[in-house]
Amino acid sequence: MKCIGIIPARYASTRFPGKPLALLGGKTVIQRVYEQVCQVLDDAWVATDDERIFNAVTSFGGKVVMTSPNHKSGTDRIAEAIEKIGGSYDVVVNIQGDEPFIHRSQIETVCSCFNDEHTQIATLGKPFTSNQDISDLENPNSPKIVIDNMGYAMYFSRSVIPYLRGIDKEEWLSNFNFLKHIGLYAYRTHVLKEITQLPQSKLEKAESLEQLRWLENGYRIKVGTTNIETIGIDTPNDLEKAEEFLRRSV
Repeated sequence: MKCIGIIPARYASTRFPGKPLALLGGKTVIQRVYEQVCQVLDDAWVATDDERIFNAVTSFGGKVVMTSPNHKSGTDRIAEAIEKIGGSYDVVVNIQGDEPFIHRSQIETVCSCFNDEHTQIATLGKPFTSNQDISDLENPNSPKIVIDNMGYAMYFSRSVIPYLRGIDKEEWLSNFNFLKHIGLYAYRTHVLKEITQLPQSKLEKAESLEQLRWLENGYRIKVGTTNIETIGIDTPNDLEKAEEFLRRSV
């Protein structure tokens, strides 16, 4: 199975403009993401709409492709990137450009989901632990997943799913294996082309979760599991936390 990793990277960001080019331990965030992906996949590219990012990736020897500035999602951006890159790939892995600590095993896990021939799309989930706070579970910025007995997603929500009736909320985490969604995706190449042609769905608009569009249209999303918590960078404060994490890791 031939996999390619695509890392969408935009310069514009409401909470952290220029985030891909922010320095983290002497390297840009986008370089650290790229280097992590290259440890796992034979082929990796950055897909951007900004010349500054394009030039930065070129300067450290990475592969990069320019894409339209009009895409509404990273999925649309990587679909254009694949068209421009060419070649023949079975699976496209979408790695977020603000995950400099994405772990090798996480990429391997999402790729292994395609050993099941019924898998059309794959993503990751991380179990919440009983020692976490209920506020972690209720955080709408950490979408939750429910899966069926075969490991396929039934639904994603910013709300807590499922609701545990008859159990005190403070005891929920010790009474059910809730699953946090980790935003790493992979798609069979032909499926990627198909889903980018779909209009926004009602559930997607309601929850602001793109993957609900795919479920509403009958696509099957296999969910691999990971116990690794990565540090995504959404704000300058997150960058400071990442710097501290990097110092502790050396």
